[in-house]
Amino acid sequence: MNFTVLVPARLASTRLPNKPLADIAGLPMIVRVAQRAAQSAASAVVVAADHADIVAACAAHGVRAVLTRGDHATGSDRLAEACALLGLDGADTVVNVQGDEPLIEPALIDACAALLQARGDCVMSTAAHAIDHPRELDNPNVVKVVLDAAGRALYFSRAPIPWWRDGRIASTAAALPSPAPLRHIGLYGYRAGFLRRFPALEAAPLERIESLEQLRVLWHGERIAVHVAAHAPGPGVDTPEDLERVRAIFAAV
Repeated sequence: MNFTVLVPARLASTRLPNKPLADIAGLPMIVRVAQRAAQSAASAVVVAADHADIVAACAAHGVRAVLTRGDHATGSDRLAEACALLGLDGADTVVNVQGDEPLIEPALIDACAALLQARGDCVMSTAAHAIDHPRELDNPNVVKVVLDAAGRALYFSRAPIPWWRDGRIASTAAALPSPAPLRHIGLYGYRAGFLRRFPALEAAPLERIESLEQLRVLWHGERIAVHVAAHAPGPGVDTPEDLERVRAIFAAV
């Protein structure tokens, strides 16, 4: 298996300023993410940064990084530029590991890459896991996904899908429908050629409504294979509270 991990990193963050450089047990978070990704079977791990300070922090700790434009609208746009800078194209496999996931499981990265390489009918792969609490199904910040018989994504939504005909799902409900709904995990595998042309695709109406970029892929008739993991991944970092939680986990190791 041959693939490259790309980690997009943007210095500006509304909820957590300078997030990629936040200290976690003596190392910047972006370095923690890259080191974790390097435990996968990836042939290379490269940070796609929007600021020289991130590149410098990576270089200080032996992490490869490329400097991309600062005006990219999305992480996918940044990764597309990184592919061009690295000469990745065609059927080359790229796995996008988010820069705020210092506890990402290396085995999950491998599974995402392997699934894409096994599925010639798909231009992307991603991951999901079973929701185990009704509160998550009702939470619009928890993205849900439904699959077809071949394990490809039919739709992603912030709404509770699939809808349970026989009863309203709410945080006070005693049980979830069976089989359990799936929570989407924000980890993506791409064929590099598709990733490089993705930013030029017209944004989808559904994408704008749901604020979910992956819906552009489905809207244009492309397919996304989904790996269903046995359990939820470790927590990511979006807020100062998340950062303290992750720091505590590293301190306990």
